[in-house]
Amino acid sequence: MFDKILMPIDLTHDESWKTALPMAKRCAGPDGEIHLLAILHDLGAAMVSSYLPRDFEKTAMEKLKSQLGDFAASEVPEAKLHVGHGHIAETILRIAGDMHADLIVMSSHPPNDFKTLLIGSNADKVVRHATRPVLVVR
Repeated sequence: MFDKILMPIDLTHDESWKTALPMAKRCAGPDGEIHLLAILHDLGAAMVSSYLPRDFEKTAMEKLKSQLGDFAASEVPEAKLHVGHGHIAETILRIAGDMHADLIVMSSHPPNDFKTLLIGSNADKVVRHATRPVLVVR
């Protein structure tokens, strides 16, 4: 069993948690903590940001936190909640380090060599750079 499990999820895609959440619960056992992480992806370009409302990021983060709270209330009420902002894989690894996670549990889409070649896989990046165990669930 693990004491602290970080599980990043994309609230807009059920496949990001449907198979991973039961596995995280099993790995946590009766005494482990599950930490859910939702991430607001970094837009990456100042030019794009200039077209958005001044408080876009703050409003989007508040909305994401509220949605994560609603999700947790219905699926895993005992979970601790985290909201991050930035590149997906980097944010997962940073939060895992900050909270001293024992395990990262995350879903991954089925392999698609062409798609992965063009945009890469967040799970692949997390596995490649993690300093702690990562369980990728499909």
